[in-house]
Amino acid sequence: MTADRHGIFYGVDRWAVLLYVLIVIAGWVSITAASYDEESVNLFSFSHFYMKQLMWIGIAWVTALVVLLLDEHFYHKFAYPAYFAGLALLVAALLFGREVNGAKAWFEFGSVRVQPVEFAKIATALALARVMSGYSFSINRAGDLAKVAMVICIPLLIIVLQNDTGSGIVLGSFLFVLYREGLNKWLCIPVLLIAALFIVSFLLSPMTLLVTVILVCVLSEAMMNGHWRSRIIFLAAVALASILLCAAAALIAPGRLDLYHSLLIVSLLSIVGISVYAYRANLRNIYILVCFFVGAMIFLPTTDYIFNSILKEHQQNRIKSYLGLLDDPRNLDYNVNQSKIAIGSGGFLGKGFLQGTQIKYGFVPERHTDFIFCTVGEEWGFLGAATILTLICLLILRLMRMGERQQEPFGRIYCYCVAAILLFHVLVNVGMTIGLMPVMGIPLPFMSYGGSSLIAFTILLFIAIRLDAATRQFSPDRF
Repeated sequence: MTADRHGIFYGVDRWAVLLYVLIVIAGWVSITAASYDEESVNLFSFSHFYMKQLMWIGIAWVTALVVLLLDEHFYHKFAYPAYFAGLALLVAALLFGREVNGAKAWFEFGSVRVQPVEFAKIATALALARVMSGYSFSINRAGDLAKVAMVICIPLLIIVLQNDTGSGIVLGSFLFVLYREGLNKWLCIPVLLIAALFIVSFLLSPMTLLVTVILVCVLSEAMMNGHWRSRIIFLAAVALASILLCAAAALIAPGRLDLYHSLLIVSLLSIVGISVYAYRANLRNIYILVCFFVGAMIFLPTTDYIFNSILKEHQQNRIKSYLGLLDDPRNLDYNVNQSKIAIGSGGFLGKGFLQGTQIKYGFVPERHTDFIFCTVGEEWGFLGAATILTLICLLILRLMRMGERQQEPFGRIYCYCVAAILLFHVLVNVGMTIGLMPVMGIPLPFMSYGGSSLIAFTILLFIAIRLDAATRQFSPDRF
């Protein structure tokens, strides 16, 4: 029997839909376990989280059908209007929204709360795909790259002003998309180095950090050059001269310049000699490392300002706790400690449905939202947690495959945007429940309780499925 090419489901990636349904059902079962009350008289009352989530699942699935019914060109045509509408909602939430857990990022309509940032992610992904799919767009052209940065940074800035930094950082996952589209790796690496420097600056003294940066530059230059032995000898001579000059400065002006500032001054002055040598020897790699060193020296003094003036107190404490600089097991570290206890107590096969003691007796806060993975770990054990992560990873890989078979760059870029967002959410959410990431308040896709999150992720996913279905309708051989 020949499939109906005009039907709503023709060309739809059934594996992606099946994975989505399985993850959503697993999420609902976990929410039921996390919020079930044995003493409740009416188990089917909508006062229970699992009944509310069941309603949101029904709305999400109807929304998915609507997304599939719309023409694929609709998403390309209305990408920019959707983006500006998303910005308007973010600004409105900042000005008139309700503050929840320190973030002024919610609208409240009676008992229903809506978080605009979840839908702003969809709009940003569509706008990014629209910009980057332009006919004359080049990812390595400064003007085009500035457009991309503007599309990402404007909503990011508004989200940070809402004090919802965790959700804003999600937009940083689009760096993966830019790299896939051909962004020069030397433009990607500085972003990662900035994050690393920001974290390391809290763990090392200024002197140790300066020496570390110098050693990284020396070893990197040696590794990038074929004549690494001669290069190491040259750079070692420069380093020795720097140390001798620092010692001389300390003897000439005792009390005025300490060892750190002496080494910093000498290092910056030696850059002139290194640059002249690189120019004569036509060594471009050294210029890259010089830029990194100067940039690091400019950025490091600003970390204190960023930490003390931009981040809120609870965000500062989370970073300190994550880095081991602050120990507060009864308050700040309570959530993470109880989360690890719950997951660890599940063992390999878990305690069974509704048998999780840490979850049942309320030891884990937010066990039905941000810490829903604890419920999975305690009741279904390592095997259940691994199964859930496998399903999510398969869905992300499916999205990447959908992106690769797109004939138009708009669909490819959007599919990779969705994959990047899901991957970032999973890494952060699961990472914070087992203590590998700081607590950011990011939900686990399709599993955490919440209508805004579930509907937004459903729309995000099914737009990609709709774009992929259009490609497969016109190219049946690409199934």
